[in-house]
Amino acid sequence: MHLRQLRSFRPPGRAGVRQRVREAESVLVEQYGDLVRLAHLVLPASLGRHRRVLVAHSVVQRALRRAGAPRTAPAVPPPRRASGGRDSAEWSLLAEVVRAALAHGRRPRLWPARLTPPGTLLPRLPVVVGLRLFPRSGGADELALAQRLSAAPAAARAAFLLTTVHGLSDDTVHELLAAAGVADPAAALRTASVLEEFGRSAPAALLASPEFDACALQAGPTDLLRRSRRFRLALGAAAIGAVTAMALIATSTSGTTARPEAASPAAHDVPRPADLQRTAPGVWDDTSRVDFTAWPPRGPRVRDEVLLGRALSAWQHPRTHGTRLTLTPATAATPPAAAPQLLYAGDVDGRAIVLFYDGQRLARYSERRTAAREAELSVARADDADVTTAAAVTLNSGSGGARYLLAPWVAEAQTRDLLHPDTLGRALHVSQDGLTDPLPVAPATGSCDSRPVLQLRSSERIAEHHAFLLAGLGDLSPVHLTYTPLPGPGAPARQPREATGPAALLAWAHQACALGELRGGGVRAVNAWDFAAQSLPDGGGHAVWTCARADTWRGPGDVTVSYRVGGSASGAPARTVARARATAACSRFGQHVVAGTGWRSPHGRWYVLAAGSRAVTRLSVTGTVAATTDARTLAVPAPRAPRVHVTARLVTGERLNAVGTPS
Repeated sequence: MHLRQLRSFRPPGRAGVRQRVREAESVLVEQYGDLVRLAHLVLPASLGRHRRVLVAHSVVQRALRRAGAPRTAPAVPPPRRASGGRDSAEWSLLAEVVRAALAHGRRPRLWPARLTPPGTLLPRLPVVVGLRLFPRSGGADELALAQRLSAAPAAARAAFLLTTVHGLSDDTVHELLAAAGVADPAAALRTASVLEEFGRSAPAALLASPEFDACALQAGPTDLLRRSRRFRLALGAAAIGAVTAMALIATSTSGTTARPEAASPAAHDVPRPADLQRTAPGVWDDTSRVDFTAWPPRGPRVRDEVLLGRALSAWQHPRTHGTRLTLTPATAATPPAAAPQLLYAGDVDGRAIVLFYDGQRLARYSERRTAAREAELSVARADDADVTTAAAVTLNSGSGGARYLLAPWVAEAQTRDLLHPDTLGRALHVSQDGLTDPLPVAPATGSCDSRPVLQLRSSERIAEHHAFLLAGLGDLSPVHLTYTPLPGPGAPARQPREATGPAALLAWAHQACALGELRGGGVRAVNAWDFAAQSLPDGGGHAVWTCARADTWRGPGDVTVSYRVGGSASGAPARTVARARATAACSRFGQHVVAGTGWRSPHGRWYVLAAGSRAVTRLSVTGTVAATTDARTLAVPAPRAPRVHVTARLVTGERLNAVGTPS
């Protein structure tokens, strides 16, 4: 009796393992695309797009074996858990995919250890020979998200995908990351929460685009010339003899001979010219996003794959190619996360120039048309550019002046001198490709004889009667000049406007000479705000107080407070009163301002002058002179070169210190 019972007994574990494998296989097939996307984004970008796609598929396919492996468990089956629990096939597959992808990023950089399992010389499946596979390129938002993901740690990318795409809770993700071998899952979740706040679009919608789909691929050939050379070399090696052939095979399989691709980092991760994004002409007239994404590729060499290939390689590996790299402040030097958008390729003043845009930055590649080439690469931030700040890019700047590439929506281009506000602008010749004639650039130092700027007018299909000023200060993007007029009595606060009217041009005539100080500072726009006016004693005339704010592409802004006296020459520089760096003053987040200074009248007597913006109700002066007035301006007698501290009281009762006062 007992013997028959023993003979009929079957170990329950073997059938359970087979069932678990079948269950894991079903889940893998059903969720294959999401699992491959997870592996593809967790794997290091240094693998290159083609190899990362193949490794992602390999990681997911090999996850089945470990996900279905038997586990030590009691003979009595445990109670069933909800789908997606720790013992589910889906949970095991996710944990194994994350574990393998993270482990892959920590492997040595030698090819055999990276692409072959232990004990074999054959690469892991899948294997593709003669083709390069990579996901299709997305738009600017997808490029920006890809760039942000590439800068995040691999564990944070995994947490981001698990919460955004797979919809797992933070507790589940924490447990899953810990099972995958992540040392600090909580830190990964914190970084992932920052990534979830990305941009204007929902991250989940962006991640569903072809940019991140490692199953919807496009194919292209490998380097055909290199492949042909290798074939000829192989035939020559075979003719030498069996002994030499065996030696070559032994050398290559031992890993002591470096592969040609491994010998040069420039051979990896370089997008091909065919991968470049190209916007169709006329898109700017049919989109609500009028910025660099609406620029079509222009220039006579947009199909020159040799030039475009050198430019792409230089951006990926500038040091390898001996390219001189120039970055504006707070601009990342990292290569683009995917193939950038092509804006221009052509010859300008004896140099071959290529202009790219990756959704966040502009990159200008320039080389001399000589054997030495002497290549240069300038990269500058251009995030959140608009119809004005994306209206022109500096293509070349030399002793003969700067030449600009204008946006396709610019209908008219003129140049005018800021120091002569009463002189009308003169027409500026623009080629069919949008390239201007050379225009003088304001020097950083030296005499201030002229300050030429661009005066552009947008097409009426964009906005009616929209003219604006751009000043070239040596960066890729010229600086947008705006103006805020004096507040009217009882009127609401004025807003910045284009600096093309008579009052704006007069204000900028006195601010123009200070523009040279901003060269190379990554400045996006400068607004001249006339915040107060007062009559000066002793027949000194009429003074207008101005706060000029220079906003940078990276966010912070610097301000300079000055005043000009009526009757002075139109181009005479305003008298600087105070400066402040990295401040919100004179912006929409710092709408109140007060300043003071000593002033000598035409009769030789000294005074303390002070002025505040429209919300100021009281001014107080302490120091060499003590005085208080319930007004927005103040002028009191003082000793020679007085030193004072000025404060103001606002309508809200808040106390305001003068610009430049230490906190």
